[in-house]
Amino acid sequence: MSGRSILAQRVAPLGTTVFSEFSALALQHGAVNLGQGFPDFDGPDAVKEAAHQAIVSGINQYAPSTGLKVLREAIAEHGARFHGHTGIDPDTMVTVTSGATEAILCVLLGLVDPGDEVVVFAPVYDSYDANIAFVGARARHIPLRPPDAAHPTWWFSPDEARAAFGPRTRLLLLNTPHNPTGKVFTREELAFLGALCAEHDAYVLSDEVYEHIVFAPARHVRAATVPELAGRTVTVSSGGKTFSLTGWKVGWIIAPPALRDAVQRAHQFVTFATASPLQAAMAVALRLPDAYFEGLGAQYHARRERLLAGLARAGLSAQAPEGSYFLLADISQKGLGDDVAFCRHLVTRVGVAAIPPSVFYPPEHKHLGRGLARFAFCKSDAVLDEAARRLEAGLR
Repeated sequence: MSGRSILAQRVAPLGTTVFSEFSALALQHGAVNLGQGFPDFDGPDAVKEAAHQAIVSGINQYAPSTGLKVLREAIAEHGARFHGHTGIDPDTMVTVTSGATEAILCVLLGLVDPGDEVVVFAPVYDSYDANIAFVGARARHIPLRPPDAAHPTWWFSPDEARAAFGPRTRLLLLNTPHNPTGKVFTREELAFLGALCAEHDAYVLSDEVYEHIVFAPARHVRAATVPELAGRTVTVSSGGKTFSLTGWKVGWIIAPPALRDAVQRAHQFVTFATASPLQAAMAVALRLPDAYFEGLGAQYHARRERLLAGLARAGLSAQAPEGSYFLLADISQKGLGDDVAFCRHLVTRVGVAAIPPSVFYPPEHKHLGRGLARFAFCKSDAVLDEAARRLEAGLR
């Protein structure tokens, strides 16, 4: 064999994800895992039964690459019902994907060329920068800054946003509600970003997988419903977070026909199609009564408050997130080092796993995450209570 590296350059810089690393440590040390963001409870029985019925009734062969028509229609109805996103043609504006993660890669493959620039907010969900690198583009980061005396929620500087856009900007990658900060972008912020995109003729990928996990007074605004963004936005979402079925990996994109066609051209050669019986069941899920979606928000609000109270008893202050099922706690006064050292101490000595947020930042902004730790509250009350007990005993 030659001395040439086995690894292609696009994957050579990528190691094991921080989620896998800390989940393995949690298992090794018997820790309560508040790191990786998947629920420890199951989705609605009616939806699981719909998947079973789809299997036994023979919906087991390839779906059309764009997705089962019944699901594309349900996605269009859902957008109008909950977000005022009307006029979605299920035949020309929707593609079903294998989770939001595949959708994001296919959007980048379909719209972004090597050498283009993609604007993204930091902290950045880890797959974003990896996928931007896969397509040969360059990420330009706008830092989100924590609440302060002048800003009650996470915020960004308009000047820093303007500076991130330039002649090579092709796409703005937006995440609202945002992981890991819990920020929900306002209509005014979206309009401002839309004006920047219009000025630079850039498209928008709006990752909205936490669209139903939002806490008053915040309100989720679908980017595609903002006039400044309507004609240039690809909306990405999935059923994993809303229906506690993350292992199903059923996602989708909604976009104007020309943008949808660009994404579809990539999707047909990445996965071609997503599991047919799960698509049929997800159509049932999206048509559940309003009471289900209202109950989801109420349940996550209660879990958020439960974890905030437990962290407070352990001497950790945290800003209540506006959306998603993550929160960032201030660890700067604990004297246990930066976020990586703190989270290693937490999982090995205290018995609770959290995620160090500095891994979500590019090198120039890592300092913004070093005084924080990310905790997930998509867990049962018993698990949250046990984590709180261990934190109080181990950090007090």
